[in-house]
Amino acid sequence: MPAWLTILLVMGLVIAVLTPSRQQFAWFLRLRRPRWLTFERWIPLIWSLIYLCFYASALLRWRAGGVAAPLAMAGYLVLLVLVQSYTLLICRTRRLAWGTAAGAAGWIWGLALALATLAVSPTAALLLVPFLLWSPIGTFVTWRMQRLNR
Repeated sequence: MPAWLTILLVMGLVIAVLTPSRQQFAWFLRLRRPRWLTFERWIPLIWSLIYLCFYASALLRWRAGGVAAPLAMAGYLVLLVLVQSYTLLICRTRRLAWGTAAGAAGWIWGLALALATLAVSPTAALLLVPFLLWSPIGTFVTWRMQRLNR
């Protein structure tokens, strides 16, 4: 199976498995949000673009090859699981603190992955920058929501 299809299928599977049900997500939608969170309607589009960048980054890293390519793909998988589990953890546990922790862990892992990828494929590393810029914002929003919904 070609790499582009394998990466796409794995991403689709992880997203499908780690997406909360509508019933679980309904609880999350009822939570209070900070007044300054005026861009919430754009968040699905932002994450779609980040996932597109994840995909392109993983594909470029795979094509760059090297002995560490399978290890790098495992790194991308861990990052995807951390990122995708954010909402699932919040919705299943009904604890925003789990989302804050998942967001912080995802950012740290993403930074390490970008740094490890930089020497092999600078473009692949650059494609992780949108996530590295957005993730702290999402984590901060979740942290603020935690304080609003005690």
